[in-house]
Amino acid sequence: MSQAIEVKVPDIGDYKDVPVIEVLVKAGDTVEPEQSLVTLESDKATMDVPSPSGGTVKEVKVKVGDSVSEGTLIILLEGGAAAQPNGAAAPAAAPAAAAPAAA
Repeated sequence: MSQAIEVKVPDIGDYKDVPVIEVLVKAGDTVEPEQSLVTLESDKATMDVPSPSGGTVKEVKVKVGDSVSEGTLIILLEGGAAAQPNGAAAPAAAPAAAAPAAA
């Protein structure tokens, strides 16, 4: 049985009602730990909200133009970190690609 994970806006300082300027995932997408889910824009900077774990996006709770604050629910994830056991294969391909460039 999969466990739903609530992804909320982390501590973003003293900012309140920060606009969502980009939603990078949709329901059904598979995400990995630390993958960016949404982009927020304060008056000084933009910041991505990362996924706390791997899994499948069950529901996106915000849209572009919404205003969020620390603790606002943005996404429901299903599955957990074990959902992508083959994710370790991708980094192994990078060193092999670098070898021909050195020759």
